[in-house]
Amino acid sequence: MIWSTLALAATIAVVQYPLGAAATPSPTRTTDVLGNIVGRGKEASSASSCFPALGFTMPSAVPSSTSGWWCSYSSEYAFVGISYEVTACQSLTTLRKEFKDIRNTFNGRYVRLYGACDRKGFYDDVIDAAWGAGIGVHALIWFGWDDPNIWKTRRDSLLGTLHSNPKAKFVTRVLQFGSEPLYDYALDPSTLATQVLNAKANLSSLHIPVTISEMAYGFQERQPDSDAVMDAIDLIDAHMLPFFSAKASTASASWPIVTTDINWFLDNGQGKKIYLSQNGWPSTTYSGVEPNSPSAVSNVQNEKDYFNLLDQKCSYFKDNQIGWFAHIYSDSQEPGYGIYGTNGALKFPFSPKTSC
Repeated sequence: MIWSTLALAATIAVVQYPLGAAATPSPTRTTDVLGNIVGRGKEASSASSCFPALGFTMPSAVPSSTSGWWCSYSSEYAFVGISYEVTACQSLTTLRKEFKDIRNTFNGRYVRLYGACDRKGFYDDVIDAAWGAGIGVHALIWFGWDDPNIWKTRRDSLLGTLHSNPKAKFVTRVLQFGSEPLYDYALDPSTLATQVLNAKANLSSLHIPVTISEMAYGFQERQPDSDAVMDAIDLIDAHMLPFFSAKASTASASWPIVTTDINWFLDNGQGKKIYLSQNGWPSTTYSGVEPNSPSAVSNVQNEKDYFNLLDQKCSYFKDNQIGWFAHIYSDSQEPGYGIYGTNGALKFPFSPKTSC
């Protein structure tokens, strides 16, 4: 979505909702929300018997079933992966190289797609690269703004690939509608809920969950109509960009802002698995990426400090079984948010905890 839109939303969200303390872990999330679908894995994130745990070895042939394939949601907390923008329609060679980098350099278990590539066969390339890297994918149907109906073409193409490619169901952890379709009113909430339910029915034989990619305020702003969307989704892919809060100052002081939105999801998310999917702090500002607080600081140190803050809160993420992504792989994909700069070099050391 457009950053200026997000900035406005974040401002309103912070004003309306009080700062919250860490919530008591919900007992409903000691097991998978979709336990009857995704299969059971060992609790430790380093277990090697389930995908995409660290140390897991991909089989030489495609398995006959996803039964027992996926690790349990309870093991997927703390750092789980990196968002990856695909507007450049990266080649298969590039996807293979960079997915392996996310897996091997940073111990990422997932890639969360962002943006859209409409090249025929692109998601087949994503599947190929993910399988080769041993990494899972949070797939995305991108609405966009230029063509109000292109999302339908993208939906149909992605659903078709998920059915036609035999490896798809083994690397696709979830299908997202996004980005921020509630806040942007890409569809009215009732229609969006119906689209989620239709996609779930379409993918039921593949056992691929469906959700939307959204910030807390998107749900809050559209209530009570958005309640139908919360009912429909299988898990929560939440956006977390505290830099845009009216209360923002430095990244190291942003934890109360983070927990405000997390607590809303804990209180209203029906015990569903939570990932912080679009999650980060910018190292620079530009048109569309401007703070709502005069005290908000954007530089490389604060981008680093934000991820260090999340790392320091590993036990919180473990207790609440919340996984977080870093947004985004490279500044060449989304200026200011990259782990890598446009020169291809790391902007700061990045080796976040995957368990604690």
